[in-house]
Amino acid sequence: MMGKPEKMEAPAGATRRVTEAPDYSANARVAFSVPVECAGWRLDQVLARLLADHSRSRLQTWVRAGRVAVAGVPTVEPRRKLWGGELIELAEAPDERRAPATPENMPLRIVFEDDSLLVLDKPPGLVVHPGNGNWQGTLLNALLHHAPQLDLLPRAGIVHRLDKDTSGLLVVAKTLEAQTHLVRQLQARSVQRLYRALVHGVLRQAGTVDAPIGRHPAVRTRMAVVSSGKPARTAYRVLEHFLACSLIECALETGRTHQIRVHMTAIGHPLIGDPVYAGSRGRTSLHSLLPRQALHAWRLALSHPQHGKAMAWTSDLPDDLLAVIERLRRQATAAGGHGARRALSAGGETELAACRLGSRALAPALAGAEEDGVGGWEDEESGDQ
Repeated sequence: MMGKPEKMEAPAGATRRVTEAPDYSANARVAFSVPVECAGWRLDQVLARLLADHSRSRLQTWVRAGRVAVAGVPTVEPRRKLWGGELIELAEAPDERRAPATPENMPLRIVFEDDSLLVLDKPPGLVVHPGNGNWQGTLLNALLHHAPQLDLLPRAGIVHRLDKDTSGLLVVAKTLEAQTHLVRQLQARSVQRLYRALVHGVLRQAGTVDAPIGRHPAVRTRMAVVSSGKPARTAYRVLEHFLACSLIECALETGRTHQIRVHMTAIGHPLIGDPVYAGSRGRTSLHSLLPRQALHAWRLALSHPQHGKAMAWTSDLPDDLLAVIERLRRQATAAGGHGARRALSAGGETELAACRLGSRALAPALAGAEEDGVGGWEDEESGDQ
């Protein structure tokens, strides 16, 4: 069986040139010969290997639009087999995602700023990076207005993201050197990112969810625990119990898309208010107070990229999340006072548990999570929570 082709640079046997495109004068025409080692591959597989800057779905769309010619003859069949040596010509279509983002005068909640870093407290409802129909009004647009020099940096200095409806702390690099340093810290998992979340059900013990995350096999806009996914680990501990839900703290050891939301759903405790993963439990009597997932990035710690000093910032829970917690406490009190209790003792210790998710063991939670560095960076939809 033919193995799955990997995206990589064009091998020595493939020649590429860029010329004027007669039919698409505003766009470059890329031409190359099919390497002999790609004999028997489909056209879209060859394109995905040699043109790593583009996703396979985008390349397939261009093929179906008649933008690709094989041996001088236009083709609209992405699955066409190639045998090596053919000349492929591609006229790239314009991509609005590549258009320069426009600076916009928008308020920013700045927690810290110097010549290297910008730490922000993102409100719920704000998209971090343009995409998927959100091309204006994003955090990136606001950053370009606040610090125009960020236009010279990849992603305007953004090195990790939060979902639109997740609130809390986010760090932005202001120089290329700082951005490189932060990305390396994230890759080394030395950046600490702690979250507070409200989940359905009463969690009695702390634990660690160790389960791979990838695209949902049927609903491609969702993530899921799948055997073919990327490794993902989330440590959690219980802060407070209520009648039918729990306030928890989560520490990320990796940075997969929707990681906390997916992992907590996988162990039967989806986030309150989560419209994607909580299913029928997503809309509760608390929806009017919190019409979003109950997730807040409350603590961020890292080494300063310029002088190496350890730095940390915290963010108070937003008003909507506080209002929900107060209502839950009142409900528990009205039920007799036994429905709510602090899960942590004065010393902050909590009982650790080992559970199982399918055939994968969930290792004990990280003891002293607030002192251990955790974090991660995933280039595609970088660890949105």
